[in-house]
Amino acid sequence: MEAHRALRRLANRYGNVKPQDADAIVALGGDGLMLQTLHEYMNEQIPIYGMNRGSVGFLMNEYSEDDLIERLANAERTRIHPLSMIAYDRDGKAHKSLAINEVSVFRERFQAAKLQISIDGTVRLHELICDGVLVATPAGSTAYNLSAGGPLLPIYAPLLALTPISPFRPRRWPGALLSNKTHVTITVIEPEKRPVSATADHNETRDIRRVEIEQAHAIDLYMMFDPGHDLDERVISEQFRL
Repeated sequence: MEAHRALRRLANRYGNVKPQDADAIVALGGDGLMLQTLHEYMNEQIPIYGMNRGSVGFLMNEYSEDDLIERLANAERTRIHPLSMIAYDRDGKAHKSLAINEVSVFRERFQAAKLQISIDGTVRLHELICDGVLVATPAGSTAYNLSAGGPLLPIYAPLLALTPISPFRPRRWPGALLSNKTHVTITVIEPEKRPVSATADHNETRDIRRVEIEQAHAIDLYMMFDPGHDLDERVISEQFRL
């Protein structure tokens, strides 16, 4: 793989230490690799500097083998907070996961899901018939959320995007913008007939009955970007892309 070859070249040129001894971690790959790295070092508070050696690189810097130490020294840090998901299955067991991009609730079979959505304990949508629904962070608003027709959020906006996936009823419901202090509860209606799964980034729980989602403000994650190419700039540029 090109990423492995790049790792060998960079390690030979600049050295390589264990993550716990590092001031920064250089991730070589695409956006998926960046998410995996952020999850792996979720509690270490080590900044991650990504260089694109994958197919998608929205979260990555341009790859170059020159001046890496200087680039790291000059890089701008972006702090983000993940989402906390608690999914309750048919037996009432709680499955806890963290999501950097989004928590998505999705039908498991051919029938559409029926979902009830509550915001801070108040039911706001009694019945949403759809393929699913997701809650995205600003960092994740450029990913699945954007593909589903959700809004792009500036990286430091104190907001979350609540976005339906192929809504059938109400057909034209566009979703909602929520405060990042909001507690979202999604309850599955007719779960035996219309089974639903919940996924926090890549961690899936199947046959759920209820999902609770909120932002984990106590967890800080740091990404590093070359000056002028941080996430805020990329989100703005994406909105004017033709």
